[in-house]
Amino acid sequence: MSRTLESDRVVRAPRGKALSCRGWGQEAALRLLMNNLDPEVARDPRHLIVYGGRGKAARDWESFDRIVAALKSLGGEETLLIQSGKPVGVFPTQAESPRVLIANALLVPRWATDDVFWDLEARGLTMYGQMTAGSWIYIGTQGILQGTYETLASLARIEFGAPNLAGRWMLSSGLGEMGGAQPLAVTLLGGAGLLVDVDPKAIERRRKLQFLDVEANDLDDALARVQDAVTKRRPLSVGLRGNAADVYPEVVRRGLVPDIVSDQTAAHDLRVGYIPQGMTVEEAARAREADLAAYLARVKTSLATEARAILEMRRRGSKTFDYGNDFRTQARDAGVADAFEIPGYVPRYIRPLFAVGSGPFRWLALSGEPDDILRIDRMILSEFASNEHLCRWIRLASEYVRFQGLPARICYMGYGERERFGHRVNAMVHDGELRAPVAIGRDHHDTGSVASPFR
Repeated sequence: MSRTLESDRVVRAPRGKALSCRGWGQEAALRLLMNNLDPEVARDPRHLIVYGGRGKAARDWESFDRIVAALKSLGGEETLLIQSGKPVGVFPTQAESPRVLIANALLVPRWATDDVFWDLEARGLTMYGQMTAGSWIYIGTQGILQGTYETLASLARIEFGAPNLAGRWMLSSGLGEMGGAQPLAVTLLGGAGLLVDVDPKAIERRRKLQFLDVEANDLDDALARVQDAVTKRRPLSVGLRGNAADVYPEVVRRGLVPDIVSDQTAAHDLRVGYIPQGMTVEEAARAREADLAAYLARVKTSLATEARAILEMRRRGSKTFDYGNDFRTQARDAGVADAFEIPGYVPRYIRPLFAVGSGPFRWLALSGEPDDILRIDRMILSEFASNEHLCRWIRLASEYVRFQGLPARICYMGYGERERFGHRVNAMVHDGELRAPVAIGRDHHDTGSVASPFR
């Protein structure tokens, strides 16, 4: 069967109360799938790519169309099974069963290698679903913004004994759909950030979405802006077009010691997620096509150069961490034997939150009305007023976060609070305070998704 991997069609989720499906359970799944591919949300919707290198919502456009058709005809006592972005069956179940079950990219461990996986993917036999692309619950950069905010807030408490990052600066790289959250997370905590990306379109997108304050002309300009912000203890995020493998060693050469250093390129996928030194994004694409082995060798050399610079900054006093993009593993495989001296962010900064029952989730207004999210915001500020950290986040998100696609929100809540929240939202829908039901979903940082020795 032929497969269509590229299409010019524009996909947007329906809004309002009118149903396209036979019930709200099916309708929610349909709208979430389509929202993942909304041009405001997805990195490359033409190719079904949502975020995270090549994280997709459906295996191909034929699979997407079959999923949509299945959801529209699905009964209230049936369940649709999705295997790596492809619908494989509809089964009779019961009303309280899930309307959709999804499993993505599962391989027997013996064959769970990059070479095997991407060969299967190229043959249309599996799909890389990332964490919330293939599970249809991506909400744009806000989704990782809150996790990055919590990570950096935890870092401030643990490393600096401070409630925020005022008077501190962070050096990091990657301004894609995940890394693009870094500049706003830093400034929401009062700090300054220098964010490096080789792709000018990524910098432009973060500026347009108001996640990044300014773009510097060059490294001298960037450092001057950051140092001025640090001295004045004012928040500022500065984007710099460049390659981290060039910029990080130069920071070391100049004897500068950032307070925090990390990397959030899509280093987990070296074929497309990390651009080697001396190449633009377009040149990298051509080099990849011409000689993949030679291209990957250049990628690994550059990544190793960056990793060694991070390790040197760590030795000089910077607080460094791997932010879950497999950077340390890739660096070790590229010859940096001590790469795992860089701590993983989960055990260092996130696990202490899990230990006290605090965890994340997200919700979307299926009505498409921003007011529904703002009403829930106000409910949280009233119902959970004693949780000062939560309320501060909700106020900041309400003021600074721009919705992408269906209006959405994300937050961390403590043990028992999520259940109370769910009951309150149900009541708001039942009583007509909200214009349509609300979809509540998982997050990248839930305990399952971070249960990895490499995070």
